Amino acid sequence: MKLKSLVLAGVVAIFTMSMAIAKTYDISFSSPTKVGNVQLKAGDYRMSVNGTKATFTDVQTLKTVTTEVKVENTDKKFDDTKVNTTVDGKTTVVKDIEIGGSKMKIDF
Repeated sequence: MKLKSLVLAGVVAIFTMSMAIAKTYDISFSSPTKVGNVQLKAGDYRMSVNGTKATFTDVQTLKTVTTEVKVENTDKKFDDTKVNTTVDGKTTVVKDIEIGGSKMKIDF
């Protein structure tokens, strides 16, 4: 009886931990880019969103930066991940990111 309880507690703990881990998305920038209040160098990043914060991790250096975001759920599911940008002078600025395969849009 104790073994069943212990196994059940372990399964519940693992499930709870997996739900708490933020999902990550791979994003590439071909030039220096401003995302929210942070400046990113050109390169590949892994982005995770947790609540109102997005964390960008440089794939090569593993350095991370965090910025504030607003997460929206739209009516339409996005086919592909799309980064919408504007240009301010010589700086590329990310307006939002639409997450492919979901209805999630991240506004900066």
